[in-house]
Amino acid sequence: MADVRPDREQIRRAPKVLLHDHLDGGLRPQTILELADEIGHELPTHESAEALGSWFAEAADSGSLVRYLETFDHTVAVMQTGNALTRVARECVEDLAADGVVYAEIRYAPEQHVSNGLTLDEVVAAVQEGFDLATEAAGGRIVVRQLLTAMRHQARSMEIAELAVVWRDRGVAGFDIAGAEAGYPPTRHLDAFEYLQRENFHFTIHAGEAFGLPSIWQAIQWCGADRLGHGVRIIDDITVADDGVVTLGRLAAYVRDKRIPLEMCPASNVQTGAAESISEHPIGLLTDLGFRVTVNTDNRLMSGTSMTDEMAALVDAFGYTLADLRWFTINAMKSSFLPFDERLAIINDVIKPGYAALARS
Repeated sequence: MADVRPDREQIRRAPKVLLHDHLDGGLRPQTILELADEIGHELPTHESAEALGSWFAEAADSGSLVRYLETFDHTVAVMQTGNALTRVARECVEDLAADGVVYAEIRYAPEQHVSNGLTLDEVVAAVQEGFDLATEAAGGRIVVRQLLTAMRHQARSMEIAELAVVWRDRGVAGFDIAGAEAGYPPTRHLDAFEYLQRENFHFTIHAGEAFGLPSIWQAIQWCGADRLGHGVRIIDDITVADDGVVTLGRLAAYVRDKRIPLEMCPASNVQTGAAESISEHPIGLLTDLGFRVTVNTDNRLMSGTSMTDEMAALVDAFGYTLADLRWFTINAMKSSFLPFDERLAIINDVIKPGYAALARS
């Protein structure tokens, strides 16, 4: 398997694990058009689904995280009813299953979907209904869990953390904070993270995407994050000398040695300016250095991407083989918020046999 460089169809067929994907960043353009028409929401274009999809990708391709986040105004606007949330959640799972994803953790902020009168509990229930419908239709080919996100510029993190714990045995696997990093450090939500730790609950934190090492340091050392959402700026604590000698700073060494998972999203990082290009993305060096690297999509609509696209781009940029993709996938499954025995079952019964079959073919 080590020497097999996969083509795109092999990558699509390979079992994949997705830890960092936003529900409101992965809508089908046709669905946005239809839901917008139902509520009279004005979109940048109503010409066609293809034209709308192109607008999202172009608007997001700005090099600015703040501008990138503005595209969500339209997706969130059409996700304000139970039926809309259930439809979007169902289609999300359908699209992932068709792309070969066998396990996914999908995140969204319930507080952004209550403007038409839904309660937070009703939002989570509607999303779970969509996930359940799609996973049942997929016949066990995919397992999906929710991650409930609090917006870091708001003051509802404790409320959302408590909501996540209430739903922990009904489809919610963890908690997250998201939004613009600059000016909104994770320590603003320390009470929520301390509560989650007391409840023995899992959480990840968006850190080290648009802001540097202090964001990562706070997320880990102050807040106790299990994983880092993006974490790409950990590269700022790594130096490569002219003779090729690599030196890790104290924080980078800690992240690697503690096996703290990095939820890397290459296509998104290029769009927001966190990386110059896929070939220059720190994922290459971090992989070589043995960090717990995982590959993710972030926002499939805004980045015009999929797990197959992300992995194919890495194969083209770094010459990765099936063995490398298997390593990324097992890293992600090990880092998921499923119970250990369930993680192990997917690794041994789905991922390893899937990659072995591809290698034989």
